[in-house]
Amino acid sequence: MTEIDIKRLGLHGDGIADGPVFVPLTLPGERVSGEIDGNRLKDMRIIEPSGDRVKPLCRHFKACGGCQLQHASDALVATWKADVVRQALTAQGLEADMRPIVTSPPRSRRRAVLSARRTKKGALVGFHGRASDVISEIPDCQLLDPAMMPAMNIVGELARVGSSRKGEISATVTLSSAGLDISVQGGKPLDGPFLSILAQETERHRIARLTWDGEVVATRVPPLQSFGNAQVLPPPGAFLQATPHGEAALLAAVQEAITSGDKGVDLFAGCGTFTLPLAERAQMHGVESERDMLQALDAGWRMAQGLKQVTTEARDLFRNPFMAEDLTYDFAVIDPPRAGAEAQVAELAKSDIPEVAFVSCNPVTFARDAKTLIAGGYRLNWVQVVDQFRWSSHIELAARFIRE
Repeated sequence: MTEIDIKRLGLHGDGIADGPVFVPLTLPGERVSGEIDGNRLKDMRIIEPSGDRVKPLCRHFKACGGCQLQHASDALVATWKADVVRQALTAQGLEADMRPIVTSPPRSRRRAVLSARRTKKGALVGFHGRASDVISEIPDCQLLDPAMMPAMNIVGELARVGSSRKGEISATVTLSSAGLDISVQGGKPLDGPFLSILAQETERHRIARLTWDGEVVATRVPPLQSFGNAQVLPPPGAFLQATPHGEAALLAAVQEAITSGDKGVDLFAGCGTFTLPLAERAQMHGVESERDMLQALDAGWRMAQGLKQVTTEARDLFRNPFMAEDLTYDFAVIDPPRAGAEAQVAELAKSDIPEVAFVSCNPVTFARDAKTLIAGGYRLNWVQVVDQFRWSSHIELAARFIRE
């Protein structure tokens, strides 16, 4: 057995010792023993625990792969996530005013992807174990909103009637104002009798909407989401912020970042998470590559009361970014995927837009894009870190840029 000291946490939440040697479920300052296999430590035992080690809140933590950091204190996780953002900025030669992190509470996730497999006695439903294709059942999950928990039985029934014994289905479950919105991938092909069975399951389990491999099977009640004063019907499985608390924190940061202006553009607008609330005070132009999301945004705006004009445009901002001369707006909001928005930010940096609210789920690509904006004459005013993926290594943030 080899003894090693854990020096830091890596980007995925693993403890890292000199070497580097990666040791999951360990914390900085701990001394552990085990057998080194390549750059991993097997059969790990803790010799000297960290003062920040806590008892995991969830009894499924050891087997389930849904959480990586339940063994760490909230204070340690908050400090670590802020440091990840700070280090990403430092690597680009940047610094910023870092605001205190906002963390979503336990049992607040409104969206999750569940895996399910048929068994001889029924079905197995839950999250995959760490680095494993084994499904771990999670009847006492501390991540999901309690209103999400009936999905375990429902997805199990869908797996029982709609998957092969050797296959596995994936179900994106979203909590809406009307109940559960479930989109299944990997099930058996639809035909007349099977459609009838799924329609019966939808009614029996009071599912708001059921989608099967991209085809809406039944909508009992439209699964609406509230974005400000607007009610939006997102496409099945569409992107949504993971918790209402996280969405509220990001929206508050965006609204604070935009101090004035009558006309704004929302780049990577999705279904209107930021576009529609901002339309309460300014005309908005929402830009997104997915047409079905824009249709949902537009329909939500048309049904809402008291909003200023909202226009939409389907556009691939990676291949066809807005040119600087076309960015004739008082402010911009940009919320790109993990890859960031290198091409679009290069044009944004050349524009005359006074204020930019930047939302990101990847500190590394955010720091790269921030450097481009700053080189173009913007100043990074502040960064707000938001932890809506509690106990995971995922990090969200919002930032304010102003043109000098």
